[in-house]
Amino acid sequence: MSTGKATTLTGSRSPLKVLLIEDSAVIRESLSEALGSSGMLEVTGVAETADDAVRTLKEDSFDAVIVDIQLRRGSGMDVLSYLHEAGLLPHLMAIVLTNYALATYRKRCQQLGVQYFFDKSLEFDRVIEVLDDFATGRQASAT
Repeated sequence: MSTGKATTLTGSRSPLKVLLIEDSAVIRESLSEALGSSGMLEVTGVAETADDAVRTLKEDSFDAVIVDIQLRRGSGMDVLSYLHEAGLLPHLMAIVLTNYALATYRKRCQQLGVQYFFDKSLEFDRVIEVLDDFATGRQASAT
């Protein structure tokens, strides 16, 4: 079992580090801008493929990950399986944001320990709300 370096939830006052796993440049830009606007969150890693995401998770630590199911190469499910097998999901805020909000994906994500599963077409703004709440809670507990 791989352990990776993705230890998380530092409780510091610096912005929480978010890894964005998304193959759409438009979505990446929009999310990065929205998340960074509060000053409590910062997209510090981006991956467009499953392999890039796993490599990034092994090389750096993050407080949260946003994962799309369908990637340019590979699947977000592969990334979530890696996080689960490496024992990292309990230490990360894991959010799936996808256009493929099928019941089978939703159920599998829940089994893996994903905290939130959102339909990209209908619930895009919920990702920002959830992460802002998460960051606010982490900042409050650090004081």
